[in-house]
Amino acid sequence: MQSAVIIGATSGIGRELARILSENNYVVGITGRRTHLLSELQNELPNKSFIKHIDVSIPDKAMSQLKELISGMGGVDLCIISSGVGFISPELQWSLEKEVIDVNVSGFAAMANVAMNHFFQRGSGHLVAISSVAAIRGDGDSPSYNASKAFISNYMEGLRKRTIKLKLPIVVTDIQPGFVATAMAKGDGLFWVAPPQKAALQIFNAIKKKKRHAYITRRWRLIGWLLKVMPDFIYDRI
Repeated sequence: MQSAVIIGATSGIGRELARILSENNYVVGITGRRTHLLSELQNELPNKSFIKHIDVSIPDKAMSQLKELISGMGGVDLCIISSGVGFISPELQWSLEKEVIDVNVSGFAAMANVAMNHFFQRGSGHLVAISSVAAIRGDGDSPSYNASKAFISNYMEGLRKRTIKLKLPIVVTDIQPGFVATAMAKGDGLFWVAPPQKAALQIFNAIKKKKRHAYITRRWRLIGWLLKVMPDFIYDRI
């Protein structure tokens, strides 16, 4: 059986991925801040699983905890970083901006650091990060969120280049979802909102195919292309 760790498995995409992986004969390690939700999820999983309380907003402690979990599982083949927060903050409320940076930037980088160093030592592995279509352009109502997702996608590209240089069979997959029906989907004018189950299934398929990048759901590749080619004078007025 293969083994996987999901960082941020208490709800949404991470929770659904834990179910899918367990149903596909993975031993899974599930982490998050709300241990009662992890225990509930563990009781639903058909195969062996491990739970670990990890708060990625405290990076140094989270790194030690993730190392403990990986060691307790005897190593892992796959690590999915699904933890994240996002807020509508047009007034740039610093407490909200800081929380996004602490979780989506510092916390993400800390978890990716542990995972990649494990894979370097192991000689193989697969790192998956849940970024967002929001990574492509900035946003006036949630500047820290979009910027944090741009950090994730850029960081993943750098890690991929590192593995290619080292000629190691380590896969690095950047997942960029559009709107998914989770607590992260906020604001007016939402469209093409996917159920978490559908999003997680498409992510699992991207993992199986060892893709470098995937839009979730697939129709969001059109929005991604439009955002990339749209002139600033049009985007600034949207």
